[in-house]
Amino acid sequence: MPYVNIKITRDGATPEQKAELIDGVTQLLQRVLDKNPATTMVVIDEVDPDNWGIGGESISMRRANTR
Repeated sequence: MPYVNIKITRDGATPEQKAELIDGVTQLLQRVLDKNPATTMVVIDEVDPDNWGIGGESISMRRANTR
């Protein structure tokens, strides 16, 4: 039973894009590893940009600094 956890920022994707990710990952696991789609779990966690940091600063700050 594969379990895939995708983490994106909260403002990162539309419901349609998330559905495409779930379907695409499920199909990929079936094609590459012969995993059963009925038992493949895909979870998308949406993280607030203030709670995700890279290089010592939050995503919110990085985005603000690039404008």
